[in-house]
Amino acid sequence: MRPEFDYGDRVQLSDAKGKLHTITLKEGGEWHTHKGWIIHDQIVGMAQGSVVETTAGLKFLAFKPLYGDYVLSMPRGATIVYPKDAALIVGFADIAPGLRVLEAGVGSGALTIALLRAVGPAGAVDSFERRQEFADIATRNVTDYFQGNPTNWSLTLGSLQDKATEEKYHRMVLDMLAPWECVQLADDVLHPGGVLLAYVATTTQLSAMAEAIKESGRFTEPESSESIIRQWHHEGLAVRPVHRMIGHTGFLIQARRLAPGVTAPLRRRRPSKGAYGLPEDEAII
Repeated sequence: MRPEFDYGDRVQLSDAKGKLHTITLKEGGEWHTHKGWIIHDQIVGMAQGSVVETTAGLKFLAFKPLYGDYVLSMPRGATIVYPKDAALIVGFADIAPGLRVLEAGVGSGALTIALLRAVGPAGAVDSFERRQEFADIATRNVTDYFQGNPTNWSLTLGSLQDKATEEKYHRMVLDMLAPWECVQLADDVLHPGGVLLAYVATTTQLSAMAEAIKESGRFTEPESSESIIRQWHHEGLAVRPVHRMIGHTGFLIQARRLAPGVTAPLRRRRPSKGAYGLPEDEAII
């Protein structure tokens, strides 16, 4: 990535109050404010982190947007996967350069962008989306971010459950209403040692996915988590948590595919009383 601005680059401008504005540099373009305007040609060639001024002296700090800045401001159809969850998905599923990833549920394309960045040009992401309007929005967001359609990305309109293929993948990432319906498919298409990861919103979805993975007998014991981020305010000695925070957005649950014909040793656990319902002789009538 070039440190200097050029035509076609997105520029994130922040004022003294921290308010953000994003523009795309065009030859001869202008960006107008309540206090003067900025000519795009003047920004071209400047280094990131420079201060630019309007014709009336209003100052802005200029940077190229980070991934998180872009996905939080891009057009949405479905709710996006927040950067905090996308980062954990890439980390927990070990999405690395050169891997083949199967994705179901592109939504607005936020997670797709993170996956494509992680696998790099040598890898590939094959995405499935059931709704045309979401597929259209995701396509626009992805192509806008990469300034062109990535050659290592394919998007298919339809349900992943209907996919009939002999292709093999290293990772499967699911962001859909009923990911447990794809557990058998994951067994069919994942390489041994491959990672199956689902992003779900509710505890009932989390429970259903966990039980489906366990019942299949083809994966390791599923692990689940959620992330909660709390930012902090620091002004001199006044150091305290901010009043607003990014709380629950979703759960992550992942497991690894076993080798063919292998049954994992049973996990020794003592479930809490009533975890799987009451015995018939204790049922309340």
